[in-house]
Amino acid sequence: MWFPYGAGMARDAGMRRLAGRALTLIRRAVRDRSAVLDVEYRPRADGRPDPGEIVWTWVPYDEGDGRGKDRPVLVIGRRGGQLLGLMLTSKDHDRDAADEARHGRVWTDLGAGSWDARNRSSEVRLDRLLELDPAAVRREGAALDRTRFDRVVAEARRVQGW
Repeated sequence: MWFPYGAGMARDAGMRRLAGRALTLIRRAVRDRSAVLDVEYRPRADGRPDPGEIVWTWVPYDEGDGRGKDRPVLVIGRRGGQLLGLMLTSKDHDRDAADEARHGRVWTDLGAGSWDARNRSSEVRLDRLLELDPAAVRREGAALDRTRFDRVVAEARRVQGW
């Protein structure tokens, strides 16, 4: 399922302003483990971001210094009115697995999909759960198939302990 909102949007000035606002809306991680996480596959072609879809949004770097990057994020669920997501990258972390593990970063292969204009293979970061304001994401990616979604969620549960 493709949601055509123009991949070039991320480069225009309006998106840079939205990215600055989104930086304040995205929390680095879900810290309150007692809160109810509603994790269920349910993409819908309804104009809103849903669990199972890959969307684009501003994701701050781990350093927390105000820098970040516009990137694809797999929406895996909700907590209250917020979306829960895992960031994607086209970088192959298998080559630097030891360094990634030393820093506590855990990745899993996702494969290729229409969320990447060059059809590159992607990886999902499992150790960092993002909480996102639905208004700060763009539906430009795709709905992930149920099999890959379930595998990623199971691996994220194992890594994060929820």
